[in-house]
Amino acid sequence: MQKTLLIEIGVEELPAIPFLKELPHIKKKWQTILSTYALEANFEFCYTPRRLVLISSAFLEKQPDATETLFGAPVEIAYKDGEPTPAALGFAKKCGVSIDQISTTSKNGKEVLFFEKKIAGRASIDLLELMIQEFIANLQFGKSMRWGDGEESFIRPIRWLGVLFGGEVIPVTTFGLKSENITYVHRTHGYHGISYDSIKNYKEILANHSVILESDERRKRILAQFKAIETKENVEIEIDEALLEEVVAITEYPTALIGAFDPLFLQLPPEVIIVSMKEHQRYFPVLKDGKLTNHFIVVSNADTEDYSQVIKGNEKVLRARLSDGLFFYENDLKNGLDNEGLKRVTFMQGLGSIYDKSVREAEIAKYLANAYLDNRKPLIERAVMYAKADLLTDIVYEFTELQGLMGYYYAKAAGEDPQIALAFKEQYLPDGEESALPSSDFSAVVAMANKIDSILALFSKGKIPTGTKDPFALRRAVLGIVKIVLDRGFAFDMKTDLQHLASGYDDFDFDQLEAFFLERLSRYFEANPSLIQAVLKSGERDIVEISKKIEALHSIVEADAFKDSFSTFKRVANIIKEMQFDQIEVDTSLFETSQEQSLYDAYSAVSNRQHQSYKAKLDALFGLKSEIDNFFDHVMVNAEDEKIKNNRKNLIASIYQSFKSVADIKEITL
Repeated sequence: MQKTLLIEIGVEELPAIPFLKELPHIKKKWQTILSTYALEANFEFCYTPRRLVLISSAFLEKQPDATETLFGAPVEIAYKDGEPTPAALGFAKKCGVSIDQISTTSKNGKEVLFFEKKIAGRASIDLLELMIQEFIANLQFGKSMRWGDGEESFIRPIRWLGVLFGGEVIPVTTFGLKSENITYVHRTHGYHGISYDSIKNYKEILANHSVILESDERRKRILAQFKAIETKENVEIEIDEALLEEVVAITEYPTALIGAFDPLFLQLPPEVIIVSMKEHQRYFPVLKDGKLTNHFIVVSNADTEDYSQVIKGNEKVLRARLSDGLFFYENDLKNGLDNEGLKRVTFMQGLGSIYDKSVREAEIAKYLANAYLDNRKPLIERAVMYAKADLLTDIVYEFTELQGLMGYYYAKAAGEDPQIALAFKEQYLPDGEESALPSSDFSAVVAMANKIDSILALFSKGKIPTGTKDPFALRRAVLGIVKIVLDRGFAFDMKTDLQHLASGYDDFDFDQLEAFFLERLSRYFEANPSLIQAVLKSGERDIVEISKKIEALHSIVEADAFKDSFSTFKRVANIIKEMQFDQIEVDTSLFETSQEQSLYDAYSAVSNRQHQSYKAKLDALFGLKSEIDNFFDHVMVNAEDEKIKNNRKNLIASIYQSFKSVADIKEITL
């Protein structure tokens, strides 16, 4: 038999950010509990800032009956002279039956004691309290709190609990509360509890008292209101998905309203206004023709016929925020960018100040400028030395996420070289999986210098990522370098260039650094991992060339006919497996068969040809298949004469070495 089940955990307002982090796991945790207690059921999970709700339309009244199979000692041990031994009697006691109820069965080729025990399922009403307590305990929101005299803790105080099974209130006690069929609605409608007698009745009460239980419905309502405002006001609302989810989580009855602020504040950089709106007030920016306007959208949780006071109150709060921002901005413009103060800002213990880091980055940037920027050393040095000066400004102190960007605005206002200003803005790029990349070679060098210094400096102090731990985001820094180099087409050699740059730091294990770069590089490319390893085993360390080689090899290997033909080249790799390649010479005077000469001539034609691309070279080498097959079919490589044998191996090794200039075919697995 099945009944409906409603569980409502009423709380004080849940903080949105920690709740949203746990939200993807909540349903899984209840599902796990259902499985553990053998009460699997379909259910829906709903929430508002004041309640967590689990609803099942068909929940078992009791656990299914189960059968437990128990095995005991072998019969030869359980019985002596036809009488049960202590081993048999102990097994019967464990099973809770007399010895004559124990039977035997065959297990692993032996006759052993056996008993099948029937276990009656327990009633759901006897288990729900334990299940609910376990569910609440399993929810992890980070920080938790205690209240009253209780010893239990939760993210916010639990104020009421409802457990309705069918039409019956199930007695559940937790956090000092006893379950009741009472819920609390939107505060606009009062602070008293309202009783319900069914799930349908419960949902009707909430809907009639300004509580939209389903988060998807709240989201749809907000977006529909946004659309209506856009149409009416002829504007566009900038929708930040993370902010939208946060607003959905903190409202029970959302209403989107448009407010305004003094156009005077539009002289602020738009990012300052937007951050002030989003971070502090959870407002959505309003644009017109792609430009920020002096309007904002607030999503209110109030339920009233007149929202004018709500709008006025939010306008007042935003004005105060923007007034502070304008004061900070004007003060920063007056003071200008000065990097001397960076000497007092510690980068990391043992690695000096931010100023010291800038000096190291400047040396790296000058080295890179020699290769990529027609040696614009003075300009690149100034860019790097002042790139982090905006860390000392009032705006960045207030909004740390604007570092770099504010340097861009202050540099522009001061008439700085446009390349330098742009480099300030783009120095931390890429800063995420989907992040943009620096838009110029100049900015790319500044961004690379920042990342390279962080990697070399931290490696020199033994701050190397281990396992899943990477507190200084060095893996992301390596990936950022790879993306920049590939995007700009820079000839950056992970070994030669990094070894040169590492000479300016305390000694460390460079092989470990190279392995760290190679590991991240291997994860970056979307190709058969063995192809990536084949290219890396070729010894190539120029990131752009590695990419080209992987692409060329991948395009060939992906061809339908390649897999069948690759066995020929695996045989080539196997023959030379134990060979040393210090010097390979092929003596044509030692050829005894036409097949040797034919293969040599075909290979010579390929090796002497100028190939326009790695793919062209690989195509030509793989095109030797028929000549190689013919050679293997008619020539005994391991001839009795040592000179002839070695000469034949050298011929094969020459072909292998030509492959290895692009990729080590020994590493390829299909």
